[in-house]
Amino acid sequence: MRYSIIVFVVYVAAFGCGKSDTKSVEPGAAQDQGKRTVIQNKGSDTLVNVAQAWAEAYAEVERNVAIAVTGGGSGTGISAMINGTVDIANASRKMKDKEIEAAKKNGIEPVEHVVGYDALAVFLHKDNPMNEATLAQLASIYGEGGKVEKWSDLNIKVPGCDSDEVVRVSRQNNSGTYAYFKKAVLGKGAEYKLGSRDMHGSKDVVELVAKTPCAIGYSGLAYATDHVKMPCIKKEDAAECVAPTIETASNTTYPIARPLMMYTAGQPTGKTKVYMDWIMSDTGQCIILKKGYAPIKPVTCK
Repeated sequence: MRYSIIVFVVYVAAFGCGKSDTKSVEPGAAQDQGKRTVIQNKGSDTLVNVAQAWAEAYAEVERNVAIAVTGGGSGTGISAMINGTVDIANASRKMKDKEIEAAKKNGIEPVEHVVGYDALAVFLHKDNPMNEATLAQLASIYGEGGKVEKWSDLNIKVPGCDSDEVVRVSRQNNSGTYAYFKKAVLGKGAEYKLGSRDMHGSKDVVELVAKTPCAIGYSGLAYATDHVKMPCIKKEDAAECVAPTIETASNTTYPIARPLMMYTAGQPTGKTKVYMDWIMSDTGQCIILKKGYAPIKPVTCK
């Protein structure tokens, strides 16, 4: 199957090729010398759309700086930062201890910056009558040893799903979404069942679920479309089933809410710091809000 998302965007003004910010001089000197700084930004597929939007908007603010945005998954971005080939790594999960140690061995001290919040939504075909799900049910669907293999195991009959099979749509294992769902839903030490359809990108998950009546998938709330439905999610001991929304992601009442991060090699300096500060500003946070994620602070947007 052909399901992949690799996005490479370099927003170029009328300047020649530049250097990564990690090797450039302090702000102001680059343009004084007629040079242009390129900030390399790579990683999370969940964040790639908003990272593109940030890069595009920033190109209008600072024409002497270009942001090169590449997707590929949180693990890919983090590995690139460890190897010193990017300035900013996008991640929808926290760095693992072994990744931090690997970075330190290369003389890199990773610094985490929370840039927004996301509700990790569960997606169903629009004709699926399931309106709510518990974390235990999701674990039984996706987790190794889980007993749910057919929709009838949950007393659900899905129109158009003649096989009754639960078609599990997941992400590839370099994805931060894959890692977060595993930790938050399956539990510590648990593994996924074999036999899922593992997609490269969030958009691919939603598109496959939309055209497959038997399917269930998970991904960031911002990728939701009118062609799928999202059940509310309930913790076992909770009285309320909570729907995935920007508000419930922000106040963490949604059971599978998560922070979205950018990692830098040490505290950002120079033009990378200026860019990170802009992302955290009202302007940058309004962009992440418009893309379907929760900002890190209350903002008033035009």
